Amino acid sequence: MDHAAVLALFDRDLREGAQPDSPDARVERAGGVVRQVAPAHGWNGVLWSGLDGTGVEAAIAEQIRYYTGLGRAFEWKLYGHDLPVDLGQRLGTAGFAPGPEETLMLGEAADLDLDAEPPEGIRVLPVTDQAGVDLVADVHAKAFGADSAWLRHQLLARLAADPDTVVAVVALAGEEPVSAARMELVPGTRFAGLWGGGTVEGWRGRGIYRSLVAHRARAAVERGYRYLQVDASSQSRPVLERLGFAPLTTTTPYTYVP
Repeated sequence: MDHAAVLALFDRDLREGAQPDSPDARVERAGGVVRQVAPAHGWNGVLWSGLDGTGVEAAIAEQIRYYTGLGRAFEWKLYGHDLPVDLGQRLGTAGFAPGPEETLMLGEAADLDLDAEPPEGIRVLPVTDQAGVDLVADVHAKAFGADSAWLRHQLLARLAADPDTVVAVVALAGEEPVSAARMELVPGTRFAGLWGGGTVEGWRGRGIYRSLVAHRARAAVERGYRYLQVDASSQSRPVLERLGFAPLTTTTPYTYVP
């Protein structure tokens, strides 16, 4: 895989050419910035910027003014190769708070290790309705210790309006949901994104996460998608590397709260 070429394709198709991640969101392009605007329960933020050394502060100030006018907190999703090289520092000076750095990892779906199966006693079910979405949200809340109302709303809306663009799964131990994940397919591109992979504490380290990655990769191949991308934490990166994913750059969320 030509890392530089694939990263350029990623920037073009998923950032500069971004599509809304839910039916009630919209993507706007204004002054060298591509941003998503969504209701308060959705994701609001800057996906891409074509900024050079001049006018950076003005562009940052404009995004703050715009989202503050909407009454929205928002995120500037900064990648390690974005310009100018001190953009993160400038965001911090403007009042943004950086979150944990993750690694953008990419794999060619057909070349990944897709044979990973769930461990004994675990069954993986597709999520297609309200009951399944509730299980996914329950796992998310327990695995990440975070509110999952936004996920419940977004996944239900996506399944209702664009069911062919999302694959969600939940892993059960008996009737107990212990892990869950989703994959978002981007129409008109060669990319599918793996998101929300989380396992409840006490069930980690058994290969469940690995099996859910393989399950979604097989689904991507069946649907004709070439690349899988993941924003990987330090915990998931080693698992993904063993499956065949390669690191391309870093990504850090910079959040601004009015």
